[in-house]
Amino acid sequence: MAEATPPRGKMRFRRNAASFPGNLHLVLVLRPTSFLQRTFTDIGFRFSQEDFILKLPVVMLSSVSDLLTYIDDEQLTPELGGTLQYCHSEWIIFRNAIENFALTVKDMAQMLQSFGTELAETELPDDIPAIEEILAIRAERYHLLKKDITAVTKEGKILLTNLEVPDAQDAVSSRLENHQQICGDWQTINKLLTQVHDMEIAFDGFWEKHQLKMEQYLQLWKFEQDFQELVSEAELLLNQQAELADVTGNIAQVKQKIKKLENLDENSQDLLAKAQFVILHGHRLAASHHYALDLICQRCNELRYLSDILVNEIKTKRIQLSRTFKMHKILQQAHQCCEEGECLLANQEINKFQSKKDAQKALQDIENFLEMALPFINYDPETLQYEFDVVLSPELKVQMQTIQLKLENIRSLFENQQAGFRNLTDKHVRPIPFVVPASDSLIRSREPFFSPKQGRKTWRQNQSNIKIEAVHDCQEKRSSAQSSSLDNDNSLDTLKNHVLNELVQTEKVYVRELFAVLLGYREEMDNPEMFDLIPPLLRNKKDVLFGNMAEIYEFHNNIFMRSLEDCVVAPERVGPCFLERKDDFQMYAKYCQNKPRSEAIWKKYSECTFFQECQRKLKHRLGLDSYLLKPVQRITKYQLLLKELLKYSKDCEGSVQLKEALDMILDLLKSVNDSMHQIAINGYIGNLNELGKMITQGAFSVWIGHKKGATKMKDFARFKPMQRHLFLYEKAIVFCKRRVESREGSDRYPSYSFKHCLKMDEVGITEYVKGDNRKFEIWYAGKEEVYIVQASNVDVKMTWLKEIRSILLKQQELMTVKKQEQHNQLTEQNLSSQRNEGPCRRWLSYFNEATLLNGK
Repeated sequence: MAEATPPRGKMRFRRNAASFPGNLHLVLVLRPTSFLQRTFTDIGFRFSQEDFILKLPVVMLSSVSDLLTYIDDEQLTPELGGTLQYCHSEWIIFRNAIENFALTVKDMAQMLQSFGTELAETELPDDIPAIEEILAIRAERYHLLKKDITAVTKEGKILLTNLEVPDAQDAVSSRLENHQQICGDWQTINKLLTQVHDMEIAFDGFWEKHQLKMEQYLQLWKFEQDFQELVSEAELLLNQQAELADVTGNIAQVKQKIKKLENLDENSQDLLAKAQFVILHGHRLAASHHYALDLICQRCNELRYLSDILVNEIKTKRIQLSRTFKMHKILQQAHQCCEEGECLLANQEINKFQSKKDAQKALQDIENFLEMALPFINYDPETLQYEFDVVLSPELKVQMQTIQLKLENIRSLFENQQAGFRNLTDKHVRPIPFVVPASDSLIRSREPFFSPKQGRKTWRQNQSNIKIEAVHDCQEKRSSAQSSSLDNDNSLDTLKNHVLNELVQTEKVYVRELFAVLLGYREEMDNPEMFDLIPPLLRNKKDVLFGNMAEIYEFHNNIFMRSLEDCVVAPERVGPCFLERKDDFQMYAKYCQNKPRSEAIWKKYSECTFFQECQRKLKHRLGLDSYLLKPVQRITKYQLLLKELLKYSKDCEGSVQLKEALDMILDLLKSVNDSMHQIAINGYIGNLNELGKMITQGAFSVWIGHKKGATKMKDFARFKPMQRHLFLYEKAIVFCKRRVESREGSDRYPSYSFKHCLKMDEVGITEYVKGDNRKFEIWYAGKEEVYIVQASNVDVKMTWLKEIRSILLKQQELMTVKKQEQHNQLTEQNLSSQRNEGPCRRWLSYFNEATLLNGK
């Protein structure tokens, strides 16, 4: 400023006034030292002072020493006579470095925030290679950002090192202002470094959680993939073993099935080892606190369940086939025994036994044969039925009947032959020749072996049926008679009659059991002598405990059992017998709906003296609860017997009605099952019956979204499905959660908490969801809400889709009809109004025309 001219000084003052935020109060002007420059300066200020923009007091100083009068020397640099050590160029460089560092920190914060937002919002793929690729790319970007953070931190530390704060002794000797400025810069950089450090810690924590989530997501996909592969293999093995369910056929076919089952067992062992490995993997994931813990545990339980089913099915099938094979071997050996015995009898011709020695030899041959055949001849039929009845087909039962009859009759023949030869050895008398009777006469000589009404007949009771006739070509007659008899015995009529007989006989047993329960328990609750044995709170619970069992008994005893007995001589009447009483069978639905309340009472009072005394009087081996279950078991037994009867009634009279009767019973069972679930729904506001008929119900895994779109990182909760029980009605789909209860019987009678309801008039479906053929979508209100539903298997999924499509199609048809009716109604109203208003409009038209003419 010492050399500044007035114009230049004026411009500099203007810049200073614009640069400083505050106001200037005093201007000190250091006059040049030369006379000429000082003269020009004085003249310039004198002429320009009036229009000087600052309008401030100006002090003209003659020398630098005068400047110390106004400013302390500690605030002035050495060239102005002060002691302040200051380099302006260094200050500018250092100040730029601090400001650049602050901008770098700000940019780094924005980069970290942007990276975090990108991780949260980026859509995740649904295949393992793509997930691994994204995970690798994000890890690389993380490491690059970490390097940038490290570089920024290093830069800040360098700046901080250059601004080391002097110690206390140096601070006293240094200038106060310089010290304060250094402290301010040091605090600024230190604060920025602290921010960088905090950002790095937060970023590391965020990345650690994100990487853990992504790794768990990848682990879940791999686990799910292994699970799906195992489920597919298990279902394939179960289907293969189901093909071996038919235990009928000859011994060679049964042996072939056993061989196939052994191969299946070997394959199942490999599958079970894989399942154990996947389950162990799931346990490790669960132990590491995986976010999808519930789903993983569910999958592990499903694998255990599938493994147990596979093992039990193969074990059961092996037992069935081995028993059947053993039964075939016994029947084969018994059949060979019959043939040997028949040949032995046929070879014992009359002319060979003229001497006592020949008769003794023949007698010895018979005794040797009877000793060899003793295990087959003395085989108790009741023991045979008890041991093999669980796997016996009707065809095998008929074969057992035939062999058993042959064995008994051959034994009878040999007994008589022995008696004849003993007489011959005592006194030389010609024996009466015995001929093997035809097999069809043997069959007619006694009732079916497995008839419930028949006790076992001994071989002596068949002696009166043995015919005596001459021996002429015994071997040929026996072969022809045997083949015709077997053809007749294996006919469908025989099998059908057997099933029909079982239907009638079990019906009689069922009615007797109901009567015993009603008389021995229900009526005894009104017996004054038993009154003291009944707990007070049980005395008025009779109707709840027994439900409408009395109504069921009256129906079967007075109506249905008699109708079934009439069907024995007319099997074609079985189907109409059920169909004509379709409405009567609805009483079983009422009984089943009351069953949970009945069982609750039984569990509470089952140990009371009253029930024990009634059981003792009735001489029942089982308690009352077993007999209260009889109606439920009986309605299930009907469908099994009708299926068996329909199997042997194809293309016969009444087969169509029989099929309809079977469908009726199946519908009844389904309706009863559905109603048992519906009455267990709690929390629904309103009347469930207003939703229409229940079509079906079942358990599903459900994912819920509010808008259709791919999954994002922030929506990780969607990968954990909710377990929901869905009820499909004609007018709505109801979502419920099954309550987990530890009480006994909770599996048979579950309880449900209502969650939400979707009206069918706003529902749509997407049949295929990528990644799992068991999944489908139910979307609501124009896809504002999307429910991804996973069924237990593909068949359940297709059944639900079929029913939902049927409902939606009916709704569309009803809307079309309604719109057509509205259109027709509107058209009729328009035509009617035109007819009614036509004369008025014409009169008004004439009036307007006349008015116009008069106006003209």
